[in-house]
Amino acid sequence: MLNELANLHKLCFPHNPWSADDFADLKKSGCEIIASQHGFIVYRQILDEAEIITIGVHPDARRTGIAAAMLGIMQGDLKKSGVKHIFLEVAADNLPARRLYEQDGFVQIGMRPKYYDGQDAIMMRKDI
Repeated sequence: MLNELANLHKLCFPHNPWSADDFADLKKSGCEIIASQHGFIVYRQILDEAEIITIGVHPDARRTGIAAAMLGIMQGDLKKSGVKHIFLEVAADNLPARRLYEQDGFVQIGMRPKYYDGQDAIMMRKDI
């Protein structure tokens, strides 16, 4: 499974692909992964908060609802676990991702200057 995730991650993020070992390390650190043939979401829960580490959808399957569905599944699981807030960072120039998060109810709470290789990151939060 981790090799398939690494291959999918490379298609989603060709300039910064993660390896199967990277995904294994995330699992060891307490991250959860929801994955399908066309997408994945990696997140971590700490007490009553959670953080989305990354979300990826195969380029040919984007804008089909996969990311929104994974967000919904994740949020359902987190609610059952007592999570009250979800946080994430997204590149300021990643407008499709920002729209996805905003449509799902995330709001901007701050900015991290030059967080992604010189690109600003928008910090977002959603209360569930």
